[in-house]
This record gives sequence, structure tokens and C-alpha cells, in this order.
Amino acid sequence: MLAGLSHGQAVGLMVANAAMWSIAGVVTRQLHSAQSFEITFWRSLFTVLSLLVLLPLTQGRDVFKGMRQGGVSLWLSGVCWSVMFTAFMLALTMTTVANVLITMAMGPFFTALVARVVLGQPIDVRTALAIVMAALGIAWMFGAEVATQGWLGFVVALCVPLAAAVNWTVVQRAAVRGLAVDLAPGVLIGAALSTLVTWPMSLPFQAVASDVAWLALLGLVQLAIPCLLSVACARVLKAPEVSLLALLEVVFGIFLAWVGAGEAPSSSVILGGAMVLGALGIHQGLAWRERLNPLNSNH
Repeated sequence: MLAGLSHGQAVGLMVANAAMWSIAGVVTRQLHSAQSFEITFWRSLFTVLSLLVLLPLTQGRDVFKGMRQGGVSLWLSGVCWSVMFTAFMLALTMTTVANVLITMAMGPFFTALVARVVLGQPIDVRTALAIVMAALGIAWMFGAEVATQGWLGFVVALCVPLAAAVNWTVVQRAAVRGLAVDLAPGVLIGAALSTLVTWPMSLPFQAVASDVAWLALLGLVQLAIPCLLSVACARVLKAPEVSLLALLEVVFGIFLAWVGAGEAPSSSVILGGAMVLGALGIHQGLAWRERLNPLNSNH
């Protein structure tokens, strides 16, 4: 259904994805009774239900047969997705939206570090400098915010980019062995695992009908739909392009939380976030430039 996207269409879809991803923070702030693990449970459950409908529509009924034949790599990817889903929603209940989103932006740098350890991929000087700059930004945010927000939210939020880095490495390692891991079914597995793990910790349920409706919206619009669209976009766009466009989630998310929930970012978040996003933006921009002009690359 999404085959044959042009470059411009893929860019437009990635911008739309970022907008859909970014609503999680402001929606979470609208909840009345649902707390902690229950928030994660409902969102993951509705993601499962949405993907059970959307996956056959977009990839055909054979997609479920492919899941049974996906092997260990697919299930490891699913575990990583489940950690990302669970940690993200828990972190939003522990600290500000801005803190969570900016911490998540460290993902490409954690990926570079994990790939260096597991796959032996070298880290060039540009990436090393960007990692240091981004780490300083996170350290600045952590030091300034820990007194008011506490440290646990940061630690839980860090699980998201770490799990994403492991997920990418699992997929790449499988590719080296000639095995293709379909990320969309992996998301379904991850959502199912997240639902099962958080279910007993959500009891007794406290969510009112409006809470369930908001979390159903997140399951469908904030997770299931953009997941499928991003997989299609990744077939057209280069990795640096995807990373740069995905950064819009941070900008959109902080803005929506500010306007829709009155959660204005502090000066420390603005400064630390600027360091993180600046490091990532410059790094990915240079990487994109090198891919477009490989003869001018020194690496």
C-alpha cells in the first residue's frame, strides 16, 4: 500500500510521523485517574489491537506467518520494543516531557557505542565529539533538574535510547547473517510483551472512560500508524535523513506540552537540550552530506 513512495512523499510522511509521536506527552497530562503501569498497559493493548488490523492491511495476511518464522532476532527486537514502550510511558509519569524527549534524542549516539562494542564498527572523530557534546548537555540537564524532578525519571528515560540502540544492533547483526528482520511485526511483539508485563502491575484498574479513550488514541495514532509509516519511509530515505526528521518529535512534543499542558521547559532544559539536539543535528547533517558527496568524504 505504501510501496513506491517518492523522496518528497517520504519526507512529508516522516514530518507527519514526528507530529503523531509528539502527542504522547500532552495526552498523558490530560489523564485523570490512570497511573504509571496502567497508562502503559492501555496504550500497549490498543497498539496490539491496532496492529492486528493494520498489519494484514498493509503487508498481507502472510505477515503473521512470517512472524512465526522470524527466529530469535525478531523476538529479541520485540523485547527491545517492549522495553522502549514501557520505559517511555513510565518516564513521562516521573519527569517532564522535555526531559524525556531530549534524553531519547541520545539514541543515535548510544547506537554508535553499542555497535562499536558488539559489531566492532569504528567511531569516527565526528561522532566521538558529538557524543561528548550531547553527554555534556544531558549532564547539565540532569544536574540542574535532579533537585526538583528527581533522578529516577532520567534513568527510566535512558532505557529508551539504550533499548533502541540494542534493537538496531540486533537487526544489523541479523542482516550481516543474511536474515531480514521486519520491524513492524517486531513492534507488535513488543507491544504484546509490554501489555502482558504491565497487566498485573496495573491492577486494580483506576482509569475512567476518558482516560481509556485518550490511551486508545495513543495506541493507534501515536504508535501503530507512525510505526508502519516510518518503516515505509526508511525504505526511501537515508538513515541521517530519518534521524534528522525524527528530531522534530522533540520540538513538537515540548511545544505541545507547553501549550496544551502548561509545562514550560526550564532554562536548564533549554540549554542542555540545545546541546544535545545541536550535536545530533550537526552530526547527522554532516553524515547526510557525506552520503550525498562520498568523493568528498575523508572517512
